[in-house]
Amino acid sequence: MSGLNASLGYFIAVVAFGLLSRALLSRWLRLGFLLEWAASFVLVACLLEVQTIVEVGQWAGGLGPDVSLTILFVVLLTHGVVCGDASGNPTLTLARFLTLEADTVPTVLAVAGQFLGAHVALLAAVHYWGLELTDMHMIKNLMASSCSTALRVSVLQGFVTEAACSLVFNLAHLSLRCRSALIQAPLVAVLLTFLSHTASSYTSAYMNPSLAYGLTFYCPGFTLIEYATVYWLGPLTGMSMALFLYMGHIPRVFSKNLLYSQKTRFRGPKGNASGEQDKKKK
Repeated sequence: MSGLNASLGYFIAVVAFGLLSRALLSRWLRLGFLLEWAASFVLVACLLEVQTIVEVGQWAGGLGPDVSLTILFVVLLTHGVVCGDASGNPTLTLARFLTLEADTVPTVLAVAGQFLGAHVALLAAVHYWGLELTDMHMIKNLMASSCSTALRVSVLQGFVTEAACSLVFNLAHLSLRCRSALIQAPLVAVLLTFLSHTASSYTSAYMNPSLAYGLTFYCPGFTLIEYATVYWLGPLTGMSMALFLYMGHIPRVFSKNLLYSQKTRFRGPKGNASGEQDKKKK
């Protein structure tokens, strides 16, 4: 249990940093990209520790798969509540750009901030492992230079897996974006946990380019281009397909709706139409 206690303290420190960053930066709208930096830092830093529990905790700390899955859900839920609209996910940021909800410069700054946050989180986690507070972290520190990649299938299979999971996630996110945070955050956390568990033997379903950069790009086994094809191009492809299926077009690319006509999407109730015709006859 000492390993779990150390991890709990680490999670609390990272989340406290996220809360402090949001409180300090939310007043300045022009510094919104720094909120994305903080959101990406919190997400990657926490999931690096979850990854440690998954890889080492079972035989170094007695933490089974049920514990790691529960911790993953709690981390994702906490991140959704603490970070709010700042997703820490370049795919969702680009989706806002493609739907004309964000301009070019803020989008570029936000994506850059997300990757920078992931890199800083990786450095912070490596320093934390180097402290070797528990046996679990001592083993992780020894394994840091020869970690096992999350990509356990071919590049083509990985690309299809990430694209399919991203399609499902982005469709759900588009459907829930008008809901309150009390409904959206738990449902998104459940979906992400389910997809991650389902695809654990394929790609781990990161669906987040900056998250994948922080969690698995430094592991040997594949080249940078192969990782980018799976974990960057795959989620972007799934997101684009989700936008097209949900909206019928991608506003930033073309304005004409190719799937849904205005008549079919906004057709009124038949009862009202027949009632108006009866009134005109009278």
